[in-house]
Amino acid sequence: MTVDTTECGIAREMFEADTASQALGIEIRELSPGHAVASMVVGKTMVNGHGITHGGFVFTLADTTFAMACNGYDEPAVAARADIRFLTSTRLGDTLVAEATERARFGRNGIYDVTVRRGEDVIAEFRGDSRTIPRT
Repeated sequence: MTVDTTECGIAREMFEADTASQALGIEIRELSPGHAVASMVVGKTMVNGHGITHGGFVFTLADTTFAMACNGYDEPAVAARADIRFLTSTRLGDTLVAEATERARFGRNGIYDVTVRRGEDVIAEFRGDSRTIPRT
């Protein structure tokens, strides 16, 4: 993970406690406020009855990457809305890389786009809206 240790404390702490993403083998490659890159290798338990990656796992990779980007600031944030467009399929053994980019941040709200790729091929486009929450 490429992280400036003075930044992204909330995102780093959140990922360290995220057993769901870690169980899927998701790795954070880059992290900065408003931006994140994460990857995942499609495992045998991630393939559906058509022999292709189950869309829920692609969504989870995109959602985790979105969460890292919007929690890269000094305020905790959660998803207020998210949707995904699947453009093509992937298969067992494929490495998927998701990149989240902040499009807007205003008040307690943020808008983030996440592109999921296999190599140069775009697999899916995800958009998430974030909302900051009080610290617990």
